[in-house]
Amino acid sequence: MSEHTKPYEEKMKKSVESFEADLNTVRVGRANPHVLDKLTVNYFGAETPLSQVGNISVPEARMLVIQPWDANLLKQIEKAIQASDLGINPTNDGKVIRLVFPELTQERRKSLAKEIKKKSEDFKVAVRNIRRDGMEAFKKMEKKGALTEDELDTAEGELQKLTDKYITDIDKRFEAKNKDILSI
Repeated sequence: MSEHTKPYEEKMKKSVESFEADLNTVRVGRANPHVLDKLTVNYFGAETPLSQVGNISVPEARMLVIQPWDANLLKQIEKAIQASDLGINPTNDGKVIRLVFPELTQERRKSLAKEIKKKSEDFKVAVRNIRRDGMEAFKKMEKKGALTEDELDTAEGELQKLTDKYITDIDKRFEAKNKDILSI
C-alpha cells in the first residue's frame, strides 16, 4: 500500500477494532466480564469504569462476581447495573455483587441479532465514509498537482481494496457473533 492510503487504513482498522469491542459488550447467555465494560461508577466525584474499582470474576458459566476494592462502592455499583440495559438484577451480600445471567429467550436472541446487525451496518457505513474522505483528498491532491492521474487511479484502487477487506472483516465478525447468539 502507498503512503497515501496508510492513514485511511489506520482509520478503517480502528473502526473494525471498535466494532469488535462493541460486540464484546453484547450479552450472549454466558457470563462475560466485557458486558460491564461500558458501566461507570461515581468514585470520589469521577466517573470511573467498573473494571477499575473492583475485581470481576466468572466463578460459573452464567455468573459474574464483582468484588469492589472499596466496600463503600457496593451500593453505587448496584445502582449502575440496575440503571444499565443489561436486564440483570444484581445480588448484594455486603461483600460482593453477584450477577446471574438467565437463559436467553428466543425473542431476546432475535432482538440481539437485530441489534448487532444494525451495529455492523453502522460500522460498514463508517468504513465507507473513510473511503469517501480518502477519495476526495486524493482528487484534491491531483488538482494541486501533488498526484498524477495514474497515481490517483492507483491510490483509489488501493483504497477500494482496503474498504472491501475491512467490510469483509466486519461481516465475518458479525456472522460469528450472530451464530454465537442464535446457537445458544
